[in-house]
Amino acid sequence: MILSQTKEKVKEKSVTKTESKPEHEIVVFNDEVNTFDHVIETLIDTCDHSPTQAEQCTILIHYKGKCAVKSGSYNDLKPRCLKILEAGISAEIV
Repeated sequence: MILSQTKEKVKEKSVTKTESKPEHEIVVFNDEVNTFDHVIETLIDTCDHSPTQAEQCTILIHYKGKCAVKSGSYNDLKPRCLKILEAGISAEIV
């Protein structure tokens, strides 16, 4: 009986760790200035997205108004977000 309880506690801890949210996210916002191609290329260059992933994020940005395009530590996201902003695309770290 004790062994069974221990297994349940281990399962509970591992589920809790995998469900936690990332520390921060870069959110990109829609605008009426940038082309789909420009946003896609920027996401590929700055966020290490595949072309398909960048295209999907760009579609979400267009239709939903924004999309979280990258998650991770603040120190990793800050230079990426700055590159997105330098490309003329509206973004922030949340």
